[in-house]
Amino acid sequence: MPELPEVESLRRILARSATGRTIVRATIADARLRRAIAPELAAEIAGRTIMKLDRRAKYLILELSGGLAMLVHLGMSGSLTHRDAAFDSGSFNPRHDHVAFEFDDGTHLVYNDPRRFGLMKLVALDAIPALAELRAIGPEPLGRDFNARYLADMARGKRVAIKNLIMDQRVVAGIGNIYASEILFRAAVRPTRRSGRVTRAELERIVAATGPILKAAIGSRGTTFRSYRDSRGQPGRFAERLMVYGREDQPCLVCATPIRNVTIGNRASFFCPNCQR
Repeated sequence: MPELPEVESLRRILARSATGRTIVRATIADARLRRAIAPELAAEIAGRTIMKLDRRAKYLILELSGGLAMLVHLGMSGSLTHRDAAFDSGSFNPRHDHVAFEFDDGTHLVYNDPRRFGLMKLVALDAIPALAELRAIGPEPLGRDFNARYLADMARGKRVAIKNLIMDQRVVAGIGNIYASEILFRAAVRPTRRSGRVTRAELERIVAATGPILKAAIGSRGTTFRSYRDSRGQPGRFAERLMVYGREDQPCLVCATPIRNVTIGNRASFFCPNCQR
């Protein structure tokens, strides 16, 4: 599933290529996503200009002229690509091109989603903060509100594994399975530890590790294992920099101990049994 770095990287690229473009028409080939796309979306969005691209957690927000916005979630396998005549679509099965927006310069913004777990809805711009999808989400991990004091308050007395705590979108926005594993490795904290038993010093290390890892992943256009592609159709490059995720039984890059994989909250969780305590 695309996490914060993938969506933020996508936002930054689209901000350069799609801002200021007017949507001439929208074509909905298959409305059956996680929730069906409203049938009026195509007519409502035609003629509107993309004014700004924003992000909240793993949601992309396209601000449009006329006081509307389009909320997009990529789900498990979605991609949003900006295609011109030279775009190489070889990595995308056209059967899964569910929505296409034609711009005034002849290019197209195409939503492709093999598993159809994504979301696309048109809302009033001033209603964004109160949307059910967004209103309960915790602070952004790259913002000042995510700090050791806050995380200590969230962890106090909790029996849930620390990895599940930092993946809880109500606690902190946008951190998923890949980056939770990497953050905890850098912080030297075992992912199975009960949150309430993680020390303040360890929580400080978790917070300190979060920013550099997410920023490095954003700079590498995120992580691609299977289907994720950015708006130019290119895979993310951060996989080559992963320290533990997906490296079960391979030697730890710090101490050479074999990396272990345990299931926490139905998710594969990778860690070094020597470096992480």
